[in-house]
Amino acid sequence: MKALKLLATALTLGAIALSGQAIAQDKGLIGVLMPNHVSLRWISDGDQVKAQLEEKGYTVDLQYAEDDIAAQLSQLENILTKEPKGLIIASIDGTTMSAALQQAADAGVKVIAYDRLIRDSANVDYYTTFDNFGVGVLQANSLLQGLGYPEKQGPFNIELFGGSPDDNNAFFFYDGALSVLQPLIDSGVLVVKSGQAGMDTVGTLRWDPAVAQARMDNLLSANYSDGSRVDGVLSPYDGLSRGILSSLRGVGYGTAEQPWPIVTGQDAEAPSVKGIIAGEQYSTVFKDTRELAKATVDLLVTAIEGGTPEGLDTTTYNNGVKVVPSLLLIPYAVDKSNYQELVIDSGYLKAEEVQ
Repeated sequence: MKALKLLATALTLGAIALSGQAIAQDKGLIGVLMPNHVSLRWISDGDQVKAQLEEKGYTVDLQYAEDDIAAQLSQLENILTKEPKGLIIASIDGTTMSAALQQAADAGVKVIAYDRLIRDSANVDYYTTFDNFGVGVLQANSLLQGLGYPEKQGPFNIELFGGSPDDNNAFFFYDGALSVLQPLIDSGVLVVKSGQAGMDTVGTLRWDPAVAQARMDNLLSANYSDGSRVDGVLSPYDGLSRGILSSLRGVGYGTAEQPWPIVTGQDAEAPSVKGIIAGEQYSTVFKDTRELAKATVDLLVTAIEGGTPEGLDTTTYNNGVKVVPSLLLIPYAVDKSNYQELVIDSGYLKAEEVQ
């Protein structure tokens, strides 16, 4: 009988504990909006953010808009009807969100722009990203390293690609790269044989690899059919890099007679790291999205729970209405010499993913 009483007491205490735990973990809803389910990095970002928020006791509504601007706006408006505590938004085109973000601000919802700055709204509380100008600098320096500069003085034929013109980051990537490359273009060490430069010309809408491949096809046929060689391509993202490489492969690059040009990239996606190991793509930029997810979740939870976030950049990112307090993480250049340490040994990718 005594044993039964002890068991009943234990069960009661356990039920109370579980009930208390459930109550403690019921901290409210967070909306998480990601651009698409196509890019490997956005899938990873969404999963990481969701998991870390749930560990902290929040319910998460994670949605992907498949690069449809109207769909993402509809997702945002729908989430706002559920009275969220906070929003984490990697926008497709943040300029369309002003009215919905005003509604969020009126309801006291904390808003974090995730890796893509939301422009033209005063109702963005924070921005979390990497040093995007620095990403471009890394890409440019990697391109020069691959070309063998300064030991080799050129001239080198290069072509320039930019990211999506509706993504604020694309301009930082491009400007960072050109801060390094432009003096060498001016001096004749680097030759943009097509003459195409500037984001209004070289931008790649929606970061679409097929668009990059088609543009590279056109560049090759219009400017290199005389037998001259493409020595390097500035590409701001791995998906574009793979499209560019497909175009180059189609006209005979990647052979002993016609080696691959130096092609840069970004995001350390598994297919591109595999290409780096194989000697196709030269480099990428590794942005540890696990760290970005963690930093974003910590920042949002601090803000929601009444704390004061620290260590923010308050000068760099003006969204057209205000300077948005920003948390900037460090990116790293990755090539064949260091991919193992940075992306495999760190656990970001598994060895079998790049074999």
